[in-house]
Amino acid sequence: MKYFTIEELTRSTTARQRGIDNTPSQQVIDNLTALVNNVLDPLRQAWGKPIHVNSGYRCPALNKAVGGVPHSQHMLGEAADITAGSRDANRQLYSLMRRLDLPVDQAINEHNFQWIHVSHGPRHRRHYFAISFIISNHAKL
Repeated sequence: MKYFTIEELTRSTTARQRGIDNTPSQQVIDNLTALVNNVLDPLRQAWGKPIHVNSGYRCPALNKAVGGVPHSQHMLGEAADITAGSRDANRQLYSLMRRLDLPVDQAINEHNFQWIHVSHGPRHRRHYFAISFIISNHAKL
């Protein structure tokens, strides 16, 4: 763990504001360490600039509080949402991740590169895809 810390991967403003204990178990720490050593640190090394973690480990209560999916890899310490600072930089970071062929389980371009969700776990599916939510207002008839 050269560029990232467990503290950085477990820090949460929402948890602090709502009094949620987001302390990871040893298994979660081991999973976060594997995520950093296998994906985040090699990516940061190749990128050559800081990468910010928006969200890492989330205990079940925190995951629910932020609207995470029920079986999120964040709750296992296998995932982090990251950013290089802008949509354009995130697009470049995502492209670099693909070129490096890192052992990701999933790398998701979220909301046109607003951030990148990256996970590392036992499946190593190397799934790269994009998601976005379309919010529309329907006029009442």
